[in-house]
Amino acid sequence: MYRVIRSMFLCFVLMLLPACSGDSNSNSLLSVDNVNLIFVVSPDMANNTPGDMNPDTASLSNQGLQRSLMMATYLKQQVLGGENVSSIYTISPMSHLQTRDNYPDMAAIGFIQQFALLNQMSSSIDANGNLYTGNSYPINVSYAEGGVPVGVAEPAPPLPGSPQYCPDCTGLDFGNAGGNNETLVSTIIENQIPGYYIFSAPWETTEALLKYINTQYGFRLTLPTVYMGTDYLYAISIPSSGKARLVTYNANLNPPTTYPVLPYPVKSSVCTNRFQPPFSTTRVGGVNGVIIPSGINTNSRIYIVRHAEAHPDPGFKFENGNYVAAGQWRALMLAHILRDKIISPDVVYSIDPAGTWYPTRDGNVSYVRPSLTVLPYAIANNLPYYLAADLSLGSAFTPTDENIAQKTSDYFFTGGKFSNQTVLLAWESGHIKPFIKKLIDSYGGDYQPLPEDWTDWPSEDYDTIWSVALDGQGNVSIDNLLCEGIDSENLPTTVPLF
Repeated sequence: MYRVIRSMFLCFVLMLLPACSGDSNSNSLLSVDNVNLIFVVSPDMANNTPGDMNPDTASLSNQGLQRSLMMATYLKQQVLGGENVSSIYTISPMSHLQTRDNYPDMAAIGFIQQFALLNQMSSSIDANGNLYTGNSYPINVSYAEGGVPVGVAEPAPPLPGSPQYCPDCTGLDFGNAGGNNETLVSTIIENQIPGYYIFSAPWETTEALLKYINTQYGFRLTLPTVYMGTDYLYAISIPSSGKARLVTYNANLNPPTTYPVLPYPVKSSVCTNRFQPPFSTTRVGGVNGVIIPSGINTNSRIYIVRHAEAHPDPGFKFENGNYVAAGQWRALMLAHILRDKIISPDVVYSIDPAGTWYPTRDGNVSYVRPSLTVLPYAIANNLPYYLAADLSLGSAFTPTDENIAQKTSDYFFTGGKFSNQTVLLAWESGHIKPFIKKLIDSYGGDYQPLPEDWTDWPSEDYDTIWSVALDGQGNVSIDNLLCEGIDSENLPTTVPLF
């Protein structure tokens, strides 16, 4: 009895101590009436739960991907109580290059993607304000001014008169250039708008932000002092009174070490060129007046795919920079479905998700979906994953920009960088055929010019694969006869749960 009373007295005393009064280890839900800053500790090469990272590619392993899928459900149900998220932020991958091969940190954004798709967003689909609700949420990752790493292309203003840098869709910077990370969290705290603000970042960034918030606002919270593992989440919950508390969650996950298996199979489809007419052409030096371009790559093959499903409404106007839940089925299926369709790539490439932003009717968004579409494929096949971050995509609203198309064609097809390699490339659909056309035109020759609308990509087509093969002499073969074999109409509208 004495021990019970003594324990109760000690607990009462500890509750009265200012340094401890705001701290708790709990599985309790966070209040929707508070400003909740929730930190998801993504794995990196310096700090990770054993088995979550692939040391050869500095990317998530199969186990790490499995953990992210399971963590999403835990975060949504056990921390948010099923409520919708308010904002999601992650680090720009190029701000955190790892290993001597300088792999961008795609783990942080990949670790939070499944969670983003467990939330919903209502997007304006016309000028009359009609809304369409999709199972998807934007991820903020764009560069802040002064935060573009050396050697990375500066963002382009999306429209004439637009700012160069996104005013409200910036993400985190691993190096915290210009104190942008502190500015971001301070803005959220000082705006005092209740909600759930999620940050996915490595331990080094998470620890620094927790310390900054605690010191800057005098919360006197007892913070974690060591890395505890990828299962731990930290939430600073601030009520209207301003008396914050730190809540520590331990998800206690036990993910498999194998690549995720979907809950049930999705029906595959045959390649019918339903949305794009079949196309196949070759250009051989000396034939029909063809001249092989100077500096063209040799022994190179590039498979080019569009991002996963992103516009679920009938008019294809839903837009938030991410793909929607149906697209997660495609992204996770690619690892298996492409196995018998394409020659095994040596490397995977995509667009820098922090490099392009644009306004929608509902706000500004980071363009993240191509890079996330092929991430599971790279993970499953233990492939190096790079971002073409030194190449500007230009404006998302002018995909046929001649200058951008030429630079993109030069980047992937000349200079020798991709000679003797097979590449899987995920790109923005409107930009794909313009840069392929530039390659075709560079060979000249006595051929009929392509129709003006040849560069169009139908909004409903997520399946077509374009193949560009350059032989040992630089002769080129181009076709669209392959497809992923996944019919969008057969995909569930909600994410697969794990």
